[in-house]
Amino acid sequence: MSMTAAAVEHDKTIDAPFEGLGKDQLLDAYKLMKTSRLLDAKMLVLLKQGKSFFHIGCMGHEAVQVAATVALEQGRDWAYPYYRGQALCLGMGMKPYECLLSFLAKGDDPNSGGRQMPQHYGHKDLNIPSQSSPTGTQFLQAVGCALASKRNFAKQKNGARAGGLEVTVVTAGDGTTSQGDFHEALNWAAREKAPVVFLIEDNGYAISVPVRDQTPGGKVVHLGRGYDNLESVEVDGCDFLKSYRVLKKAVERARRGDGPTLVVGDVVRLLPHSSSDDQRKYRPEGELTEDKARDPVEQMRSVVKKATGMSDQDLDKLDEQLKAEVDAEAERAEAAPSADRSTALDWVLSDTPEPAEVDPTPDGGEVVLVDAINRALAEELARDERVLVFGEDVAGKKGGVFTATRGLTDRFGEDRVFNSPLAESSIIGVAIGMAVRGLRPVPEIQFGDYIWTAMMQIRNELSTMRYRSNNAFSCPVVVRVPVGGYIHGALCHSQNIESYFAHIPGLKIAHPSTALDAYGLLKAAIRGDDPVLFLEHKGLYRQNHAKSVLPAGTDWVLPFGKGIVRQEGEDITVVTYGALVQRTIQASKKLEDDGISVEVVDIRTINPVDWALIEQSVKKTGKVMVAHEDTRFGGFGGELAAEIGERCFEHLDGPVRRLGAADSPVPFNWDLEEEVLPQIDGIAQALRDLANW
Repeated sequence: MSMTAAAVEHDKTIDAPFEGLGKDQLLDAYKLMKTSRLLDAKMLVLLKQGKSFFHIGCMGHEAVQVAATVALEQGRDWAYPYYRGQALCLGMGMKPYECLLSFLAKGDDPNSGGRQMPQHYGHKDLNIPSQSSPTGTQFLQAVGCALASKRNFAKQKNGARAGGLEVTVVTAGDGTTSQGDFHEALNWAAREKAPVVFLIEDNGYAISVPVRDQTPGGKVVHLGRGYDNLESVEVDGCDFLKSYRVLKKAVERARRGDGPTLVVGDVVRLLPHSSSDDQRKYRPEGELTEDKARDPVEQMRSVVKKATGMSDQDLDKLDEQLKAEVDAEAERAEAAPSADRSTALDWVLSDTPEPAEVDPTPDGGEVVLVDAINRALAEELARDERVLVFGEDVAGKKGGVFTATRGLTDRFGEDRVFNSPLAESSIIGVAIGMAVRGLRPVPEIQFGDYIWTAMMQIRNELSTMRYRSNNAFSCPVVVRVPVGGYIHGALCHSQNIESYFAHIPGLKIAHPSTALDAYGLLKAAIRGDDPVLFLEHKGLYRQNHAKSVLPAGTDWVLPFGKGIVRQEGEDITVVTYGALVQRTIQASKKLEDDGISVEVVDIRTINPVDWALIEQSVKKTGKVMVAHEDTRFGGFGGELAAEIGERCFEHLDGPVRRLGAADSPVPFNWDLEEEVLPQIDGIAQALRDLANW
């Protein structure tokens, strides 16, 4: 079979009666499948008793899932199961008790500590990264995990490489293959020959939508065509032995470094999509009866009888024993304590304290902001081999469209600083998978205006990893993003994005206005334990007023949540950040002849905010204006103003004013651009109006 083109194989034969598996292995596989079936049944009883509120069953999917785990090496390989992955998780080592703790949302649940819905799996000790609700986000993260395996393999000494690559298996249903992340993941995995197996469990329905309405020709396996280095295989997913044969081959191929495989298992869904669904509304009469005739557990029972010589009575007795164990574990799980209410806010961010704030020791001449970014990246790449820099156009002599990464590939190699596909969701999703494996990715989104295709990965995955896993997993990704206007960039190269992301718990945000701040905050971000959105204003990259003398040595960092007074004043406080800092200072000079003294507070980070500094300034001046470049309505300044109004009400001598851009896209024509974005004269007039209140 060609290694440079997609191939499609429908496996119908078995080379040996039991694929080389011994009696004990086959019996263990049956026990896992039957236990999963019994767990589903028990959970439905508990649901009817009002002891939990949601269930998604694995019934009908057990054979292909357990086959995957038999092909994998537990404790070494990795799994990204989707919400039907109960049997796979059991095969990876999860205990029925742990599944029940999750279903009942107990505090000791190793999946999420009761923070996520049932069947949202994750287990640190079993190499199962935390999975969340969005369909398809797991694909790219699994590719990132697999790429981390390649890096680990490359670092090993020759004598320790005989075992081959660690393999990642990622699973999903047929409907999820309509998501763009699926195709982006196939593209990146095939490009890099990543050791990943994409296991699609095709039960014919995406909730109620049949696969023929989702996929051209109704054949998911055909979606693998066109990707070099990717093999595509279709198999009867209700047949354990056939599934094992195909998956064993796929895992061995990945372990050798020959590339990824798309395995499509034809399975049956013996329950509705979820406990909230009624499949009688959309499934043809008699179809379920046909599916029950393919029941994988019953098929496996026949295999075990043939392989072991056990009788029906023997297996009935075993089934009764397994049911008794599940019932007992359910009682134990019911008695387990719920999560302590006092922990509800734990692990939104890490508990690692910010570094101490110290004054830098200046060294050398001034540098522009973009060069400060470059130096910070270089120092952190040199300091920590886990740091990786990637994104569109960042590698080679180009070094990014703004040259922020210029020279880094030459210094640190193509395996540390490299180009990604032009796909923002891919960039973030792969970074998440890498970070879960302990790497320190610093991806670049080329323009903030195009970050939106990565919004699902940022909002539902990156920012929640620590919280939803109850601190089992962390995701210290630093996403560098050029933002802002004043560069004649028009509608799609002038956007300010901070207000959207400030609403996301678990995400730190920096927005420096000087080269020194950019240098220190970026180093702090890379060394920290939390995901960071690092906003770099394009208009400040080479401005003289943003130049700074950088510190001597490589150890100085600037902690998050520490603002700075850029200009002392007595009459009005302006709270601002980014490009508006210098414009506000310039505007304030126009008021000096009128005897109006303006204090300018640069918050430097959007999350966290230095409220103590703001309160201190407002208490002194009694009047405050919040200024930012984003549109006024719905901008981050509105949140700052609201907080200041609550925190400082008794110290205010006038309303908290806001100044921002007009509520309009930014036009290309430079005269029109000036009308939309805040200008110095407009800032000065707003300050006069507030002074006269």
